[in-house]
Amino acid sequence: MKLDHLTWLEVEAYLKRSRGIILPVGSTEQHGPMGLIGTDSLCAEAIAERAAERADALVAPVLGYTPAPFNMGFPGTVSVSEATFRALFLEILEGLASHSFTRLFVLNAHGANLAPMRQAVESFCGAEVMIRSWWDFEEVNALRRKFYGDWEGMHATPAEISITQALYRSLPAGDAAAPPRKLAPAEIEARTGDNHGPADEHKAEFPDGRVGSHSALADPDHGHELLKTAAEAVEREYLKFANS
Repeated sequence: MKLDHLTWLEVEAYLKRSRGIILPVGSTEQHGPMGLIGTDSLCAEAIAERAAERADALVAPVLGYTPAPFNMGFPGTVSVSEATFRALFLEILEGLASHSFTRLFVLNAHGANLAPMRQAVESFCGAEVMIRSWWDFEEVNALRRKFYGDWEGMHATPAEISITQALYRSLPAGDAAAPPRKLAPAEIEARTGDNHGPADEHKAEFPDGRVGSHSALADPDHGHELLKTAAEAVEREYLKFANS
């Protein structure tokens, strides 16, 4: 069930049987030549909705304006400061908690969101909060390794693009048919949390927007399998959390 598709009376009835809700959080940023601008938000929302349907849970509207300053060299990216995002995220948590949602499950799809969200939670005491990214689960990562190996990379990944292909549309590979520069493990570690540096430097280093990710390996059939596996994993984690 989607929060924004219900009346307040229906939400009131839901709260009599459950105090849990899933909040998907994504981004609005470039995802290479084949990836949709809303990829992170679309993935988080779709996985959250499928998990919620299985768990008979409620899903809040996706939070899609988040920090992505490193991608501001690419048209279509909309980045907000960490301070603005942190404050907005905290107020959303507070708003939900004020209505007696006491189990807030945050499903993330954008690495740069993690640090400010965790900082916000440190100053929040109105409810229990769990933050998980959709790729946190071993069964999901097993599929990513099986399908793409090291070519999953870090940004504009074939996994996330496969999900949007399954949900919406596939674009021709074009220049993305050629693989990008493969990242060494040390470089991936250094860039954890989307630590990609200033926008101009980032675009100069990764001119088509892919960061070690061979987007052309994406396949909508992979996307359907990834969606199903991620939704099942989130369902299990959410139910364990909501019922604790």
